[in-house]
Amino acid sequence: MEKEKANNQFEIELTPEIAQGVYANLAIITHSSSEFVLDFVRVLPGVPKAGVKSRVILSPEHAKRLLHALQENIGKYENNFGPIRIPEGKGTYMPPITDFKGEA
Repeated sequence: MEKEKANNQFEIELTPEIAQGVYANLAIITHSSSEFVLDFVRVLPGVPKAGVKSRVILSPEHAKRLLHALQENIGKYENNFGPIRIPEGKGTYMPPITDFKGEA
């Protein structure tokens, strides 16, 4: 039994570079019959061009597992910190960027 348990475990390495993460405030999701493509984008006020910061390609089965894991974790978050509110009229899929005009 212990040997079987050891065979089902594996290590996940998290390098310092990857551990820092990448900030994104927009996700664009496309799919084909065999994969889902998640592009994570950073949109900044006053900058007309947004760049894809990371792309993750998933099988349909893994995409559904990700959906369930996000639903579970959002539930846990809201139980601890209260409901996550999305402002009315902002659109479900757009980042919270206003008509702010900034200059770099």
